[in-house]
Amino acid sequence: MAEEVILLDFWPSPFGMRVRIALAEKGVKYEYREEDLRNKSPLLLQMNPVHKKIPVLIHNGKPICESLIAVQYVDEVWKDKSPFLPSDPYQRAQARFWADFIDKKIYDIGRKIWTTKGDEQEAAKKEFIEALKLLEGELGNKPYFGGESMGYVDVALIPFYSWFYAYETCGNFSIEPECPVLIAWAKRCLQKESVSESVPDPEKVYEFVLVLKKKFGIE
Repeated sequence: MAEEVILLDFWPSPFGMRVRIALAEKGVKYEYREEDLRNKSPLLLQMNPVHKKIPVLIHNGKPICESLIAVQYVDEVWKDKSPFLPSDPYQRAQARFWADFIDKKIYDIGRKIWTTKGDEQEAAKKEFIEALKLLEGELGNKPYFGGESMGYVDVALIPFYSWFYAYETCGNFSIEPECPVLIAWAKRCLQKESVSESVPDPEKVYEFVLVLKKKFGIE
């Protein structure tokens, strides 16, 4: 039986990008379906009735929701390529911890940068850099969070790099002088076709953010 893999997604979503990168890393062919989040498809509502959110990975008719869970699923199902998660239980727990940290911190703080101004924005920028510095500490002098090859934490974090330009432009600050090790890591990841072809142009993301700002009445 031929495997049917469908991804319900929305192009600027860093969460969707994770699943795109994971599938590309494993060499999985899939059908990409772009969702209109203001007018969600019946398939999306049927496949993710709980959260009604993208991304949803559909494998042979069965849905897998939530991006980190989908990445783990891809890792477990397509085993013939190098694994994202380490075999050692402690190292695996650590990888899950940092992916969870990225989920709880990076998206929310990044959002604050482009939705606020004044003191609130300054506080968000400071908090954002602090979070990135913690990630830099975890990366250390390894090429990737996964060691010599791209792993679970790399897949969880690299999509946000496509949003950095929007954060920097909206917040009028620069990330690289503060976090050069992390930016060097991001550029290393982007040299991989699985990443470069799965993430959008940062300027396109910035234009999308400007549309959102206008929509929400944020000057």
